[in-house]
Amino acid sequence: MKMELVRIEKPDDINFILGQSHFIKTAEDLFECIVNTVPQAKFGLAFCEASMKRKVRVEGNDDDMIELAKKNALSIGAGHSFIIFMKDAYPLNLLRHIKQVPEIANIICATANPTWVVVIEEDQPQTEMAGDGELLGRGILGVVDGYTPTGVETAEDVEWRRNFLRMIGYKK
Repeated sequence: MKMELVRIEKPDDINFILGQSHFIKTAEDLFECIVNTVPQAKFGLAFCEASMKRKVRVEGNDDDMIELAKKNALSIGAGHSFIIFMKDAYPLNLLRHIKQVPEIANIICATANPTWVVVIEEDQPQTEMAGDGELLGRGILGVVDGYTPTGVETAEDVEWRRNFLRMIGYKK
C-alpha cells in the first residue's frame, strides 16, 4: 500500500469541486446539471471510470477548464472520482444541484485555495470488471484545503467580512 499527496494544479483564481460518484453517465449528467444551473458558467469536468475500460470521461464548454480537469483527474487517478473546474460560476452556485445528481456519492471539497489530495494506492485482484492493464486500486482519503488559521477574528475582521459579502452581492 502506498500513500501520496497530489497537488491540484490550477490558476489561483479558479474554483473547483472534487467528489466521488458512481456510473459512467456521471460526466454527461454533471454537464447537464451545470449548464441548467448556471448557463453562463465556463467549465470542464473529468470523471475517472473505476472498471471496464477505466477511462477518464471528459465534458465541458471551455477548452482551458477541460484541460485542467483532464490533467488533474489523471494525476489523482482515483476510481469513481470527478473534478470540475469553473469560471463565471462558484461552487456555491452549484453544490446543492450537484449533490442532487443521482449518482453523486460525496463531495470532498469545493475551493479556489491551494489544495492537495491525499490518495492511497494498492494492488487489486484480477476481476472481469477490471478490464486490461495494471490493476491498482486508488482512492481519495481526504484533502488539505488551504492553510491553517492565524487566529480568531476581531470586531474589525467581522465588519470586514460582513462588508465584503455585501460588496460581492451575497448579502443585502
